Amino acid sequence: MRGPVNILRLLRTGATFERTGALAQVFDALKAPPLLQGAIRALVMPFRWMGYAGDPAMPPVTRAITALGPAYVKFGQILSTRPDIVGDDLARQLRILQDRLPPFPTHEARLAVAAELDRPVDSLFSEFSEPVAAASIAQVHRARLLATGEEVAVKVLRPGIEKAFRRDIDAFRFAARILDLFAPPARRLRPLDVIDHFESVVMGELDLRLESAAASEFADSTADDEGFRVPAVRWAYSGRRIMTMDWVEGIGAAEVEAIRAAGHDTEALARRVLQLFLRHALRDGYFHGDMHQGNLKIDADGNLVAYDFGIMGRIDEYTRRVYAEIIIGFIRRDYRRVAEVHFEAGYVPPDRDIDQFAQALRAVGEPIFGMDASRISMGRLLAYLFEVTERFGMQTRTELILLQRTMVVVEGVARMLDPKMNIWDGARPVVEGYIRDSLGPKAFARDLARTAWILARFSPRLPEIARAGLIRTATPPSTWWRPGLPAASFYMAVGAALAILGGLLAGNF
Repeated sequence: MRGPVNILRLLRTGATFERTGALAQVFDALKAPPLLQGAIRALVMPFRWMGYAGDPAMPPVTRAITALGPAYVKFGQILSTRPDIVGDDLARQLRILQDRLPPFPTHEARLAVAAELDRPVDSLFSEFSEPVAAASIAQVHRARLLATGEEVAVKVLRPGIEKAFRRDIDAFRFAARILDLFAPPARRLRPLDVIDHFESVVMGELDLRLESAAASEFADSTADDEGFRVPAVRWAYSGRRIMTMDWVEGIGAAEVEAIRAAGHDTEALARRVLQLFLRHALRDGYFHGDMHQGNLKIDADGNLVAYDFGIMGRIDEYTRRVYAEIIIGFIRRDYRRVAEVHFEAGYVPPDRDIDQFAQALRAVGEPIFGMDASRISMGRLLAYLFEVTERFGMQTRTELILLQRTMVVVEGVARMLDPKMNIWDGARPVVEGYIRDSLGPKAFARDLARTAWILARFSPRLPEIARAGLIRTATPPSTWWRPGLPAASFYMAVGAALAILGGLLAGNF
C-alpha cells in the first residue's frame, strides 16, 4: 500500500503549495514557463482541498514548507542561502527556516532531558530557558550547569521527528523510482542513490551522540585555524536525543547590518567563510556539511563560531586531489587539464573524445570569467558543468553530492556578507596551497614513502598473496625469479629494501 500512499503525499505537496499561495511565488522566483505552470496547476487544483493550511502568520512559501514536514524544511534551508536562484524576497522568507521555526513546549523538552539523562532537570541545571532557537529537527535551550555555574546550550530533538523523517524520505524515494522508470535520461543522475545518500546523512542527524562525536572531531581538526571556533561538547550532559555544548555569545551570520555595526569587517568574514570551508574539505577531508547562516555566529572577537554538526562530510585523499585539480584548472582556465582529470578519475567514460570534452568545458568556463566579479558564481559553474557532463555520459558521483551542495551553500553565505566578492580570488590561495602540498615533489616523496612502509608491513604475506594469484590465473611463475631463492626470503628482501627506501624518503634515516 506504500505506492498509493506516496502518490497521495506527492499530490498533497502540490496541493499544499497551491492552497497556501506558495505555488505562484515559486513559479515567479524560478521563472517557470507558462506551459509548465498551467500543467502543474491543472494537476493539483482538483486536490487543493488535500493541502495543509499551515500557519497563516507565516509567509506563503515558508508556511507551505513547514506544514509539509522536516525533509522539506531541510530543502528550504538550502535555498535560503541562494538569492541568485530564488530571488531576494523568497530567500528572505526561507531564512526563517534556519532557526526560527515554531518551537515545541518547554515542558516536553524538560521531560526529554530527564528521560535521556535519567535525572530531573533541576538536579542538572540551575537555569533552563524557553527555546532560543528552533529548527527542523531540534531546538536549543540556554541553561546553566548546577555544578559549575557555566552557561551551556542544550539541544533537544523534536518529539516524533524520526517517524516524520522516514515518512518524507519514503515519499522522496517513491518519486525517485517514478523518475527512474519514466524518465530514462534522468537515470544517469542515479536518483535512488541520491535519496539513499540523503537518508544516510539525515538519519545520522537524528542521533545526537553521533553529532557530539562529530563536533569533538571537528574541533580537534580545526584547533589551529585562526578566526574559527567550535564550542566544546559536555559529554556528561549529552545522549542520543540530547546534546549539550558550551554557550557562545555572538551575532548570527545572517544579521549583516548588526555585524557591521559591531565593527566587524564583513568582506574579510566572507573570504574567511569560503577559505575555511575549502581548507577543511581539501586539507582534512572532513567538513561541515550544513554551513548555512543559521549555523554560524560571529563572536565579540570576530571569530566565526560553528554549530550544528549533524551533517558532516568526508572525502578521501584521492578525491580531494581530483576536486582541487578541477577547481584550479577552471581558475587557471586550463580546460584541457580539467578534461584530463575527469578522464583520469573515471568520471567520464573512456570512449568519449577528450578534445571535444575540453572544448565543451571551455564553453562552460569562459562566459563565467567574462562576467563582473560580483556575478561570478560557483553555483552557476556547477549548473553549466552539469549540462556538459550529461552530454558526455558522466554519472552522478554520490560521494561528491554533499561537497558540491555545501560549496553552493557556503558561496551563498559569503555573498550575503559581501555581495561583490570574487569567489575565484577567494578560493585561489587555498586551492593552490593544497595543490602545492599534495601534488608537488614533497608530496610525491611522501606518497612513495607511505607506499614503501605499507609494502614492508605486509611483506611476510606477499608470497602467499602472489601464490594465490598465480593459482587463480594458472600462470607459471616468471622466469626472472631465481628458483634457488626461497619465495619468502625473496619477498622479505624486497620488503626490507622498500622499507629502507621509505625511511630515507620520510627522513627517518
